[in-house]
Amino acid sequence: MAKILLAEDDDAMRRFLASALEKAGHEVASFSQGDEAYDCLQAGSAFDLLLTDIVMPVMDGIELARRVSESTPTMKIMFITGFAAVALNPKSNAPKDAKVLSKPFHLRELVQEVERLLAA
Repeated sequence: MAKILLAEDDDAMRRFLASALEKAGHEVASFSQGDEAYDCLQAGSAFDLLLTDIVMPVMDGIELARRVSESTPTMKIMFITGFAAVALNPKSNAPKDAKVLSKPFHLRELVQEVERLLAA
């Protein structure tokens, strides 16, 4: 079981993702904005994985991932996005070893990719 920090601004998507990951045995703290997720991390909560959308209000997923990789370099990062080209663009300064899962995807695929990333 892993502790997952989830940032996704779409309420329905966030609920589906959290539910699927919890059913797979993970503990999930979910937030609708990147700044809220980062505040949780800064408050001292420890996580194994950041799972974040890229396009969100206030703080986007790229900025969240950058900050997380600076403050907690051992945390694994996975982007879930319909804008994979943004995350893969070298100019975005996204963490180089972050995994990108493009929307749409099946929840089973998400759980499998999370398991792979955590095992790596």
